[in-house]
Formats: sequence, structure tokens, C-alpha cells
Amino acid sequence: MLMRKLFVLLFLLLVSFGSFAQKWEPGLFAGSSGYMGDFNQNNPLKFTDFSVGAFVKYNFSGYFSAKLGYTYGTIRGADSLSSNQQLRNRNLSFFSALNEVSLTGELNFFNYQPGISLKRWSPFMFAGVAVVNYNPKTVYQGDTYVLRPLKTEGQQKEYPYTAISIPYGVGVKVNFYKSWNLGLELGYRTAFTNYLDDVSGFYANKNSMDNSYSRALSDRSGEKTGYYIGSTGSQRGDLQKRDTYMIAGFTISYTFISQKCPVVQY
Repeated sequence: MLMRKLFVLLFLLLVSFGSFAQKWEPGLFAGSSGYMGDFNQNNPLKFTDFSVGAFVKYNFSGYFSAKLGYTYGTIRGADSLSSNQQLRNRNLSFFSALNEVSLTGELNFFNYQPGISLKRWSPFMFAGVAVVNYNPKTVYQGDTYVLRPLKTEGQQKEYPYTAISIPYGVGVKVNFYKSWNLGLELGYRTAFTNYLDDVSGFYANKNSMDNSYSRALSDRSGEKTGYYIGSTGSQRGDLQKRDTYMIAGFTISYTFISQKCPVVQY
């Protein structure tokens, strides 16, 4: 419900920006996505998938702006691709779509005002808050299964469909033609969940699971060898409290400048 309300707000801002003829800036994003968690614990630049998005920004000044954005991306991980033998023995895998609505503040290092300022570019940094919807799945014997309802770690109830996350990152923007801008940014999101990948804590007692697919997908270590390592209570995940996903790519946007502000600024 919260995701839907935020998406509606973003849509209304995008379609009504024309009535605010001063410093509104709609734009689009395209790039790559990846994640850090139980399948990637050490590489903050492991981008495996794609992401796209749209945003609307209000520029309070040449230094500070607020941005409301929607981003769609996908993430994935597989123990079979790991260089770590212990993870290959675990033999788990997942993939998930991410739907994120975010509100961030953006701070320019230089006085950046397209069409007004002589400074045509600026590095920037950003931080804020977001809501992300996720739904980890896996492929088993040629079929795709949604992992949340299977409670693969013996949870009493399913973990939520959405989580709060904290976006932060850096980038650079260029005013390449009149009011048109190009940007390059790298951002990370610390999610307040450890289940983006359906892996978090310990192996559950398979005998307590009433679903055969829950039992099969909770411990996949013996699918090739016939020897299963997931004894009840042994460690299944990295035991961290939060997963992280990252998004990097290019933006293109158009800044609506008030006709009342013709003064060139430095």
C-alpha cells in the first residue's frame, strides 16, 4: 500500500510539473544493479543485472535539491559461481526483482544552475530514504519457485514484501545543452532486511516442514553429491542484519528555468 501511494505521488508530480515553471527537473535513469549479501559478501562493485527508473527533482538552489524517484532493477546470486568451496557446497541460489520508491537530498559541490550559471558541471552526493519491494525466487528442477511462502529457514511467518532502505552515493552531472543535463551516479542502498536473497540465519528442522518444496529448497547441498550439510541449527547465512543493493548508471533530465532569472551566476 505504501509503495502504491508513493508511486502515485511520483506520477502526479511528473504529469503536473508544467504548472511549476521555475526549478522542476524531470528525468530518466538507466544502468546496472547488483547486491551484497549472502551470495556476495565482499565485492561492492559486482553489478549483475539492469535497472531503469524515472524521477522528478526540485532544485532549491544551485547547491541543493530534493528528488523523488522510482527505480526498477533485478538482483541475483548463485553459490555455484562462487570461488569459495564452502559456498559451492551450500549450493543455494536466488533472483529477485526490486521496485524502489525513494526520496533523497542531493548536494552539489559547485553552484550548478543550467541556463544560468557558467559552471556547466558539478560532482554531487546524495542520501535519503526509500521503500523497496522484493520477491526472491529460485529455479528447482527446471521450474521457478517463489521462496517467501516456503519459509525455508523455518520462520513462523513470512517475511514482509517491502522494506525500508537507506540510499546514499555520489555522482557527476553535466549541463550539455541549454536546460538538458547528463549524469553519472553510483548509489548503495542498505535495506532493513536480511531476506533480499531468502538467506539469513540457520538451517531449520526439515521434519517440522509440512511442504516438500520447503524441505528441498531449505538445503540444496546434496543435489549433486547426495550428501546434505544442512543439519538443524547449523549456519545457513552470514547472520548479518541487513542486505545491501546497489544501482549505478546514467541519467538524462530537463530543468525548467524561470524566465525571471536571466542573471548569469558563477
